[in-house]
Amino acid sequence: MSGHNKWSKIKRKKEVTDSQKSRVFTKLVRLIQVESKKANGDTNAPGLKTSIEKAKKENMPNDNIERAVKKGAGSEGSGMESITYEAYGPSGIGIIIETLTDSRNRTFAEIKHILTKNNSSIAQIGAVKWAFEKNNAGGWIPKTVVDVNEEDLIKLEKLVDNLEENEDIQEVFVNVKNESR
Repeated sequence: MSGHNKWSKIKRKKEVTDSQKSRVFTKLVRLIQVESKKANGDTNAPGLKTSIEKAKKENMPNDNIERAVKKGAGSEGSGMESITYEAYGPSGIGIIIETLTDSRNRTFAEIKHILTKNNSSIAQIGAVKWAFEKNNAGGWIPKTVVDVNEEDLIKLEKLVDNLEENEDIQEVFVNVKNESR
């Protein structure tokens, strides 16, 4: 009966939550580094201030935030770049994928693989953005929404979950009516 005690159950739950928290922290650290580089380490710059507030909402420790700011302001964080990809999902649903990466080619290949695996495709620049508008917070709001059936909605949720598991992907936006995201 090994592995059936209370500590084993707690340990497994902790592993799952720590894994999720680590994934979120990694994305936030990258965001802070890029914003720090743009602002030359000035924590009063709007972009950096917003990313630090996001990190604090996720309960990221202050020393991790300070390290990310210093790393981004120095020459070490210079390889990160922000790239936006456009794609078509099930039933022609428009998808905008915002990434933060140190390797443009690797990230593109990973996104293309995830999309292909989920019967979706990468789109040309501007092919999907027309259906969205950028808001003040830097996100994308759909101007044109698509009505989809339950089956396609399930496929879309699976696709978005697969995309969000990738550590380079910061956010995924879709133009679906009645969607939970």
